[in-house]
Amino acid sequence: MNAFARLTVSLATLALTGCVATSPNWDSRFGEAARVAAAQQIISPEASKNTDPVAGIDGKAAQGAMGEYAKSFTNPEPQPSIMTIGVGASGQ
Repeated sequence: MNAFARLTVSLATLALTGCVATSPNWDSRFGEAARVAAAQQIISPEASKNTDPVAGIDGKAAQGAMGEYAKSFTNPEPQPSIMTIGVGASGQ
């Protein structure tokens, strides 16, 4: 192999080594802010271990409340209009 070929191979190897060496080195705390924000939204991390039933509303009352709640989305009550602005409407 002549000197020019050796130089070319050496430069190519050096260039490829430089590409590998400059790959990103992620910070060890990458994503920590998102994990902290998610953890701060949990009121009680031990809640899943609580096997006591929820005391309060009985089944029939809960079913009725949920039925009325769901119905409010199918037939919403009309909201009173305070003001109507006729933008772009002509009086003709």
